[in-house]
Amino acid sequence: MDVLRTANPVWVGSSELTMTLDGITACIDAGAGAVVAKSVNESAAARRQLDIAGYAFVSGDRRVRPTGSADLGDGLLNRSGLAQVELDEWLGVLAAAVEHGAPGNCPVLGSITLGDANAAARIGRAMAAVVPAVELNVGAPHGREARAVRQLTEVDAVHDAVRTVRAAVDVPLFVKLPGQASDVVALARAARSAGADAVGLVGRYPGFLPDLDGGAVLGSWGAWGSPACLPMSLYWVAKTRLALGPGTPLIGTNGARTAADVLRFLASGARAVEVVTALWIKGPGVLADLVAGVEAYLSGRDPEEFAGSALAGTRDYADIPPNPSPAWLPYTAPSGR
Repeated sequence: MDVLRTANPVWVGSSELTMTLDGITACIDAGAGAVVAKSVNESAAARRQLDIAGYAFVSGDRRVRPTGSADLGDGLLNRSGLAQVELDEWLGVLAAAVEHGAPGNCPVLGSITLGDANAAARIGRAMAAVVPAVELNVGAPHGREARAVRQLTEVDAVHDAVRTVRAAVDVPLFVKLPGQASDVVALARAARSAGADAVGLVGRYPGFLPDLDGGAVLGSWGAWGSPACLPMSLYWVAKTRLALGPGTPLIGTNGARTAADVLRFLASGARAVEVVTALWIKGPGVLADLVAGVEAYLSGRDPEEFAGSALAGTRDYADIPPNPSPAWLPYTAPSGR
């Protein structure tokens, strides 16, 4: 990616795994191409929300797994908050992490989950003094439940927030967008027009799961990520690639658990892919498997040509010729029932 040089396209996304220097350095040492540090913002309420965090790994048949027995195919429903640290202390952590990652060409990014745009600009300006790039998350799924963070789903709101932060940040600015919006491509275009250097697609979705014994899993609403979200994430990556062109760097997120998933993001038009839940399940060591799998597949291929390659020949419905025989026949209900 021209905006930010990295060792490989397998990145670690912002999460509790990247909330400490030890966590960040573990990801660096395991082979991450880049690491996005845990998000912060100006709100004490957002930090307090971490005190009520909850996590439930959910199997394909909607059973909550016992602690420590999650599988890579599981979904994750969670309730979370932001890093509980003052900004000056956090800048010191980021500076140390950046220094640790530099020899292996693994940049460490600062991350801000939007609360107030002017406050985000002040934080971004301070971060830019110690990190090579800043991620602005305007798509936090918890923004629908927690007043301390915001989820922006309207074009003007995204444009205004990005423009405000862009004016204060003199390093590359990456903007992470929600998946639950009427037109994510329009949000990506707005972010770019306001100065975003790259766009992250897409954040997790709001979720809710009754436990059938009374109440709900986690006892609340939550944020949902899953391998089943992968085609939904790839839809917006592919559509944004087509609309904005290969000159817009896209970072995929939400759904990648295996090397094949990372490659599907790249084939859809992403230039890098953030993974989180696979590390929660398998530990940072899974990064070596992901990187090796991606590199093995791309060996002998031009990564630039592979990026977006799945879009070649992909057609709109109106341009698809009729099937030679009715494809829907196997899906009709059996007679007599």
